[in-house]
Amino acid sequence: MTRYRVAVDTGGTFSDFVYLNEETGAITIAKLVSTPDDPSRAILQGVQALLASPEPPAGAGAAVAEVSYFCHGTTVGTNALLEGKGARTGLLVTEGFRGIYEVAEQARPYGSAIFDVMYDKPTPLVPQSRTGEVRERVDSRGNVLVALDEGALRSTLQALEEQGIESLAVCLLFSFLHPAHERRVREIALQELPSCNVSLSSDILPQIREYYRLSTTVINAYLQPILARYIDNLDRRITGAGVATRQKYVMQSNGGMSTFRDAARTAVTTVLSGPAGGVTAGVAASRQLQGANIITFDMGGTSCDVALIKGGEPIFSGRGKIEGRDIAVPMMDINTVSAGGGTIATVDRFGILQVGPQSAGAVPGPACYGRGGRSATITDCNLVLGYLSADNFLGGRMRLDRAKAQAALASVAEPLSLDVEAVAEGIVRIINVKMEEAIKAISTMRGHDLRDFMLLAFGGAGPVHAARIARDLGMAGVIVPLNAGVFSALGLLMSNVKHDYIRSRMTPIVELDANSVAAVFAQLESQARDDLRRDGFVEQEIRIERALDMRYAGQGYEITMSCSADELQTLGHLRKNFDAEHKNQFGHMAPDEPVEVVSYRVRGIGLVPAVSTPAFTPGGLRLGDALRQTRPVRFDGKAIPCPVYQRDKLDVGHVVRGPAIVDQFDCTTVIGAGQVASVDAWKNLIVTEEG
Repeated sequence: MTRYRVAVDTGGTFSDFVYLNEETGAITIAKLVSTPDDPSRAILQGVQALLASPEPPAGAGAAVAEVSYFCHGTTVGTNALLEGKGARTGLLVTEGFRGIYEVAEQARPYGSAIFDVMYDKPTPLVPQSRTGEVRERVDSRGNVLVALDEGALRSTLQALEEQGIESLAVCLLFSFLHPAHERRVREIALQELPSCNVSLSSDILPQIREYYRLSTTVINAYLQPILARYIDNLDRRITGAGVATRQKYVMQSNGGMSTFRDAARTAVTTVLSGPAGGVTAGVAASRQLQGANIITFDMGGTSCDVALIKGGEPIFSGRGKIEGRDIAVPMMDINTVSAGGGTIATVDRFGILQVGPQSAGAVPGPACYGRGGRSATITDCNLVLGYLSADNFLGGRMRLDRAKAQAALASVAEPLSLDVEAVAEGIVRIINVKMEEAIKAISTMRGHDLRDFMLLAFGGAGPVHAARIARDLGMAGVIVPLNAGVFSALGLLMSNVKHDYIRSRMTPIVELDANSVAAVFAQLESQARDDLRRDGFVEQEIRIERALDMRYAGQGYEITMSCSADELQTLGHLRKNFDAEHKNQFGHMAPDEPVEVVSYRVRGIGLVPAVSTPAFTPGGLRLGDALRQTRPVRFDGKAIPCPVYQRDKLDVGHVVRGPAIVDQFDCTTVIGAGQVASVDAWKNLIVTEEG
């Protein structure tokens, strides 16, 4: 029986679907308007529509029982955090340390906030009124100084119950060395508050640095009930529709998948769930193009996500921020800005044009969608400027209303004494600059030369803006993949299951030997293998990666160094590699200074059968066969007659000279004057400067 994989990436405006026939490798894609009040409704509609499709790969429609694999990139946790709509959360800390959360790093953020005299830290997710102290104490070597006072704990929990908490975060001092106290706290908490969710820092992030461990645990507790309810509801819906496979996954921030059950438990690992799929697909594209250096550029309806891939490898980080809140879990290094097709433009009370961060989202959406939106958005601008085809949006399944877009833009143009086309062009320039700044933040500001990078454009709106942005930044060119509008969903199909484990044991490297390091790794690896076997993977489908966090003694930051089994035998060689990497990252090294191993990391990977994108051969089509129409398109203040080509009729080897528009079902590509787009063997559009 033929088996099928389904991947779903839910966004603020559209939800994207990819449907893979495992036998033939054929792919079907779909886009549906998101249902923000309950994203699972759109998912169920999309799965049912794909299964009933009369087109390949399903043929006359596949039975739901033939779905062998379901993967989901979700923004539920991210949105709950950004909008402040998480669970009512309580916090337990060691007696005498209740100020850790508010004090944080004792530092202001970098950038413009340094000059903002009105700057305020983000409001804590758990106020002091819902923070309780636990009488216990463990020292920096994991020795118990004060035993856990269970009677006092029960009284504290009863006081928190009166506060109506739904979830509880527990972060006790040095619990990563001695987790027994936290585990006993959970047992007692479930006795006193049986309906409460409990997140332990020793489970979520067993590593040094109290504040980051606490902040991450609080965020997990804040999101966990929300994500758990959502996943449970989604599971019931798709199971009720007949999708019975056990292989149901949620994308994590680290670029790997997690089972529904594990994702519901560790909600904090999903905050970059959707964008991580796009970076994963970007890695595959980079390797397909012989390790090309790439900046991924994912512009959807509400946001723009960018990431750097060098030599076929993405950049990872062990720490990040979401709306100023610190999260310390392994994640792809993705920079997100509020810039999407639904981003709203307004004129403020001082008569200044403002673009974003507010978005029209899926409801009511841009004015041109005809769903009640009245605000001027980026999509409205792109329609008025001629970049989008009113009668060919989503392959003609959705018609855009130019008159409503013009009316919305007129409300912005009139206070500025500009015509509609001029203000639309100005809005697009502003949003482009915002996205260019996001790209520079992960590239030139870190020492990379953008002339060495291609811009990989995807998402529903990315290819509209990419060619102009690449030109402004002096980049090598633009790559628009074949299924650009659903590229993040395609990345979900390319991902393996990944579990990350960490244990902090700070020790000078001269005091370590290969056996002691191997012993710590062995404990973490055993846990990784057990978890992956529980997920259904056999030994030959399991891969283990090891790494050490190392630093010069006294430093406040570490460098993560990969550590194979062979390298464990020569720790002196590992020390030399650390010196070299420190010089590579920071421009200097100190080979005579002592080095410490701070934390041990293990990543357990469950290998999913790879998805390959086949190369095409020329089909003998003529470029003229792809020409759909010619229409006026505005570039730099002037309307120019512009050919519009249909993407699915472009053949390998075809060359399109700008200015030109390329339409396809899931997105639109804009090619500027003086640029040329060629179709390569994988039917990528490669846009470069002519000559």
